[in-house]
Amino acid sequence: MIRRTLVKKALNAKEPEDEIRIEGWVRTRRDAKAFSFVEINDGTSLANLQIIIDATLSDYETEIVKVTTGAAIRVHGKLTLSQGKNQGWEVIATAFEVIGQADASYPLQKKGHSLEFLREIAHLRPRSNLFGCVFRVRSRLAHAVHQFFQGRDFIYIHTPIITASDCEGAGEMFKVTTIDPAKPPLKDGQVDYGKDFFEKPSYLTVSGQLAAEVFACSMSNVYTFGPTFRAENSNTTRHASEFWMIEPEMAFCDLQEDMDVAETFVKYLIDDILKHCAADMTFFSKFVDKGLKDRLQWVLDRPFERVSYAEAIDILLQSGQTFEYPVDYGLNLQSEHERYLTEKHFKCPVTVYNYPKTIKPFYMRANDDGKTVAAMDVLVPGIGEIVGGSQREERLEVLEKHLEHHELSKEDYGWYLDLRRFGSVPHSGFGMGFERMLMFVTGVSNIRDVIPFARTPGNAEF
Repeated sequence: MIRRTLVKKALNAKEPEDEIRIEGWVRTRRDAKAFSFVEINDGTSLANLQIIIDATLSDYETEIVKVTTGAAIRVHGKLTLSQGKNQGWEVIATAFEVIGQADASYPLQKKGHSLEFLREIAHLRPRSNLFGCVFRVRSRLAHAVHQFFQGRDFIYIHTPIITASDCEGAGEMFKVTTIDPAKPPLKDGQVDYGKDFFEKPSYLTVSGQLAAEVFACSMSNVYTFGPTFRAENSNTTRHASEFWMIEPEMAFCDLQEDMDVAETFVKYLIDDILKHCAADMTFFSKFVDKGLKDRLQWVLDRPFERVSYAEAIDILLQSGQTFEYPVDYGLNLQSEHERYLTEKHFKCPVTVYNYPKTIKPFYMRANDDGKTVAAMDVLVPGIGEIVGGSQREERLEVLEKHLEHHELSKEDYGWYLDLRRFGSVPHSGFGMGFERMLMFVTGVSNIRDVIPFARTPGNAEF
């Protein structure tokens, strides 16, 4: 049995082969008098591979009519240089068979399709050029994430998807329960979660950070990379209810080192994608965002500017710009503010640090000024914030006050306080939204189009 050859490998062959087996899905078929030209793709490459099927082959007349767009076929033949102008390799078929037919209702015919329509057929959209590119780059980006941290002696850990801790303190969490809402057990007029599966209120995690801190305080440098969930009723192009987060945590690390690692990480991922996804990136630059490659190279070539939150607010107030969202000390920076800083004022990527404590979660380290915390956000052009992180509060008595201020139970976070009670050390970390980074490197503007199956308010299809 001849081993299957992937389309990608066939297109990058160094020399002809007398015997080759190719399998894939038909993109187009064009019939001539004595043969048919069939282009197939198996998802491993943006480019299609041309198959020439001679009309003298056995069963040609009965089988070629089944070779329609979307059908799956297997071809045996010879890999040879194409006689066509500006073409590479092609396969001269010696035998072919239709493995799975596709009828006339196949929705991905050779014409333009809107992104909205393709979201409705998310089970088929990876066969389109755009989404084939997106998900190949997504795969490579995930590989680069692991490569970056593994190459720096970080330990990869898996943090729980089900948790009883609200890391962000915002309460926008999905509850996990087996209680029948029609007949909930009651205690003192309230739902008795002691009778629930986990015997306490439990949720889908919004972050693996707190669990990562446990391991950082034992194993030094660790990272998580997995799904997170947020029950935020936000139907924008930048928000999803299920998304993936990359969260490194580093012991004996302060805010300055945290910013160093985050900035290096962003540049590393960009560089890796430009080097290893050249054809896909060319497609994005041609059909999605014509300025994409220049913008990515622009970030690679320039050092990050660092500016405090207070300085950033002053810059925005003095800019003379009219923003949709207000600018004032004590308010969160919005995407339009972040993009102004990167694209117009500094004209380079920017890291903003030392945010007001009133707009940040309980675990961030309090600065000596009593007003700010050692937090930072990494901003890039076209997107705005792509990384958010902080030095964590390692002082027991200060952390206890933070919990009180945020009205969080010391009992529930007893294990977290233990990390400060038993051999506490300065430690820092950050989170990068994987899809947000993927949007940045592909130029795709809607998060729904960089996730295989988007989960957003009102949508849990497939």
